[in-house]
Amino acid sequence: MPKPDLRVKSADELIAYVVKHPYRVDALAILNERVASLAEIAEIMGVPSRKLEHHIKDLLDAGCIEIARRERRRGTYEHYYRASLRPNISDEEWAKLSLNQRLEISRLVFGAIVAEGLGAIRARTFDSRTNRHLSWRILHLDEQGWLELIEEKAESLERTEKIQARAFQRMANSQEESFSVIQSASRSCRS
Repeated sequence: MPKPDLRVKSADELIAYVVKHPYRVDALAILNERVASLAEIAEIMGVPSRKLEHHIKDLLDAGCIEIARRERRRGTYEHYYRASLRPNISDEEWAKLSLNQRLEISRLVFGAIVAEGLGAIRARTFDSRTNRHLSWRILHLDEQGWLELIEEKAESLERTEKIQARAFQRMANSQEESFSVIQSASRSCRS
């Protein structure tokens, strides 16, 4: 029997697939933060590796995660993973979602942003760098200004992803350790 195609086709399918099991949600959250092996993910989650193994394989097969590196351990290779696909919902996909689905996604994303920020403040890393940026603006726009702002946010996110790709390449060549950065590039919202 042929293996089913797990490759996710749309943001809606990605979200539906990942949230079907809490282990996938938790593993993907960890791998959005850092590179980790199956054993490390299982330890963080407090579950046996054997219970998590097929979920990691499914996330890999679906294209949600990728192998970041392999390390030789006792005659075999241990794989280290990182998130490779994050929901980047197009305007067309967003428009197809119901209001309740959009609210749920926004709630989850906003909650994750707040949790990451508070975690960094508690860990005393949020303000550990003097060359960081933090801003909050309430803008007064017309419809054209709104459209321009949305376009600017999309372009900024694209530039940010290119910066991360170049950093991954440099770190792969230099073995320099990465550090997490909170970059909130979500859609602007009307207040």
